[in-house]
Amino acid sequence: MRKSTWLLAFGFSALSLSGCATMVVSSHIERGADFTSYATYNWGPPDNLPVGDPRLDNNPFFNDYLQGTIEKQLAAKGYRQAGSGAPDLLIHYHASVSQRLDVYTVDNRYGYCYGNCEPQVADFDQGTLVVDVVDAKTNKVVWRGWSQDTMNGVIDNQERLEKQVEKGVTKMMQLLPHGNAALR
Repeated sequence: MRKSTWLLAFGFSALSLSGCATMVVSSHIERGADFTSYATYNWGPPDNLPVGDPRLDNNPFFNDYLQGTIEKQLAAKGYRQAGSGAPDLLIHYHASVSQRLDVYTVDNRYGYCYGNCEPQVADFDQGTLVVDVVDAKTNKVVWRGWSQDTMNGVIDNQERLEKQVEKGVTKMMQLLPHGNAALR
């Protein structure tokens, strides 16, 4: 086997094994949405769906910290919370935690393996946060951001949970176009 093929295969397997520990963040912008016309926001109706983990469902600080972090990032992007009157945007979020299981198998055809060459199993909690920005006049989602990461050792540790929320929301909101609050 050529050395470059072996290195590529080894590198790919190393990335796969560490994949469950890497935060993934992305977003979608509705085609034709003009974010320069938006300046104010308010919170949409709360999500009635459970997070999926009682440790977060029963943690009032989680929702408060999450909303505060989103508000901070919206302000940094040029949006302000509407005091009176109708807002331009409604903000809605959903958080969920689900148990995931990944199995990494050995591929002896290429002459490499991991550890003792037995299949490796990774059992972990995966957290997903979705933030929707809705045009209040049309009731259409104009931007959706999401963040996923492993939650092992995070849910039971308030400090680590806050850091994880802040990191995910900050990275996600970097993808949100700037608003126009400064001009109004």
